[in-house]
Amino acid sequence: MEINSLQGEGGYATSTGGGAGRLKHKGGPWTEAAGTADDLQTTTSTCRVELRSAHEGIGGGLEGLASLGSLKTVLNSWEERLKAVREECSSLEPKLRQVAVDFREVDAEVGDKTKAVKVPGARMGQ
Repeated sequence: MEINSLQGEGGYATSTGGGAGRLKHKGGPWTEAAGTADDLQTTTSTCRVELRSAHEGIGGGLEGLASLGSLKTVLNSWEERLKAVREECSSLEPKLRQVAVDFREVDAEVGDKTKAVKVPGARMGQ
């Protein structure tokens, strides 16, 4: 029996609520991985901006040096790498969150409520 007692496709309960937004899961590896992917999106975007900013004005007074061309090539290469990481994480994050839902990681609110229910029995520690 599911908490809301409704049978959905595949025998699973479905939501009838009108809530908006994403469920907030906790304690599961898929949710943690999704959070890491989300963090990496933000971090790589920030790093690209900082990297570009750090290179502004470097050309002043260095024109004609062979190393200036190499520096620009390396900058462009790193910007492309960071962009690729950001795009990959952007693609993975919602997929990882869906796996968390599919594998039924515990919704934080529901998990807290179920912990409050005391069920008598012969479990360890009782």
